[in-house]
Amino acid sequence: MTPRSVQNDQDAEDLDVEEVLALVKENRTGDPTPAPRDRPDSPEQRQSGHHAKHDRHHRATPWPEARAIAARAGRGRGTRRAPLQAPLDSALGLTLAAPLTALTDLPSFDTSAMDGWAVAGPGPWDVRETGVLAGHTEPESLTDGEAVRIATGARIPLDTTAVLRNEHGRSDAQGRLHADRDLQHGQDIRPRGQECRSGDQLLPVGTLVTPAVLGLAAAAGYDAVTAVPRPRAEVLILGDELLTEGLPHDGLIRDALGPMLPPWLRALGAEVTTVRRLGDDAEALHKALAYSEADLIVTTGGTASGPVDHVHPTLRRLDAELLVDGVKVRPGHPMLLARTKENQHLVGLPGNPLAAVSGLLTLAEPLLRTLAARPAPEPYTLPLQDAAHGHPHDTRLVPVVLRGDRAVPLHYNGPAMLRGMAAADALAVVPPGGIRAGAEAELLDLPWASSGIGVCFT
Repeated sequence: MTPRSVQNDQDAEDLDVEEVLALVKENRTGDPTPAPRDRPDSPEQRQSGHHAKHDRHHRATPWPEARAIAARAGRGRGTRRAPLQAPLDSALGLTLAAPLTALTDLPSFDTSAMDGWAVAGPGPWDVRETGVLAGHTEPESLTDGEAVRIATGARIPLDTTAVLRNEHGRSDAQGRLHADRDLQHGQDIRPRGQECRSGDQLLPVGTLVTPAVLGLAAAAGYDAVTAVPRPRAEVLILGDELLTEGLPHDGLIRDALGPMLPPWLRALGAEVTTVRRLGDDAEALHKALAYSEADLIVTTGGTASGPVDHVHPTLRRLDAELLVDGVKVRPGHPMLLARTKENQHLVGLPGNPLAAVSGLLTLAEPLLRTLAARPAPEPYTLPLQDAAHGHPHDTRLVPVVLRGDRAVPLHYNGPAMLRGMAAADALAVVPPGGIRAGAEAELLDLPWASSGIGVCFT
């Protein structure tokens, strides 16, 4: 099977026209100069590289369609039993693969909602010497005119009329208990089954396991939940010019993607199993891809048409299927998505840091969302405080901070820059032609700025 563009793939359905048009508004931005390693050296290389880049951009996929293709690319995976009490809460951040059904009534017996006295009949009441504490066996029943000290969560004695709160009761000289206000029958008693009955569905399939879900599952009688496992991801760092420590020197630069990508992928729900530095070694890349057992492989750099850009040739050697070969988005247009094996995909990110972030959110996030069976976030918009310039033909992703009901575009948003990204709350989706100040822009939340996803940092 030779690599092919997804435009010829039967699975690449056209998006709904209104959906595309809603994303492709008026937008505009300039295209920054490529990174040095993307530039061929000889005139022949420059000429062939120019044509390759032109051809690739000509067949690049529109940004909304690329995200939709990535979301459809993943296939269903197995399930696992995830213990609630495991180290690092292994169920946290997973998606329920079976409904959470109550295994018991909640509460499973009548309990006291407050510290005070369980009383029977109208007062005043004679108070028993021995009180009722939570976690103890069922207490003796009460008779009219009798009361007993009771703690929050303790079992209610039979024939109890109500619970009198500590602050609403007083004792007379004979030690009898009086109420300072009228009591309603059943007051401050949590009746059995108040929250749910055994067999009730508490949460449906597809629910994200949050700390509250862990607590509910435990209360409902579960020791483990059935969930979709985290997709396994490998990160392959390419490039001979990258340093892992110290200051840049002699044409070498610090690797920003090695520290950034693994935690970002974890925040998107992946289990990062391997981070490997392969340099510009085509054979090492081929071997790494051929023997990988990950669900997702993420590579950095090497996706354009430079002399040491080995991703495309290696995918051809492996007879991989190109689903997305370039995206009409800035920064990050040389990104790609390929199916390397039946249940394995590769997301090729550009080497520039902000361009790589664009690739993560364009291709990796929708794919991982499908693999982890997570629901798509609800799209939302906010007006921009300042105008966002756009590219004449491509979508542009611009870091923004949220200030009240407005999004403020940030500076330092070139493809090699992370200064704006590090301060951002979200990315604004700027369609071709740009967005004027005060106009609405679609926003993509960052994992640590949206509820639910950030729990996967563990």
